[in-house]
Amino acid sequence: MTLLIDFIDETEKVTEEETNLVQTILNFAAQKEEVEDDSEVSVTFVTNERIREINREYRHKDQPTDVISFALEELGEDEVEIIGAQLPRILGDIIISIDRAKEQAEEYNHSFSRELGFLALHGFLHLLGYDHMEEEDEKKMFQRQKDILDEYGLKRE
Repeated sequence: MTLLIDFIDETEKVTEEETNLVQTILNFAAQKEEVEDDSEVSVTFVTNERIREINREYRHKDQPTDVISFALEELGEDEVEIIGAQLPRILGDIIISIDRAKEQAEEYNHSFSRELGFLALHGFLHLLGYDHMEEEDEKKMFQRQKDILDEYGLKRE
């Protein structure tokens, strides 16, 4: 199982090791979730200022957040599903605030790697349709996150 992941580091602070961690955890999760081979996703690393702009523009919340996902498979009103001949499945975009990830790693007293892996996985599960708006959905999503992270070996220290 291989995901095609397009990484964009607007912060120029993310190491190759950290990018590799995100790549391996997303591929691991894609395998667990039985996502089609060669599905595509983009992961962008940004600052708190940038994610605040995105959060304000798309979610009408004028504050920084840790991760935002934009699923490309959710059909909006008056949109028609395009069925192509063997086109790769494009899941969407995951945007992670590196500043917020560092703050939260300290806040939760675990490593930056653990927080980065958690946020990437959280965003990825949103792309696959998981949500946490309702209590029952939240339990399901958060348990799935925990199961995947534990099995991967990225437990809270």
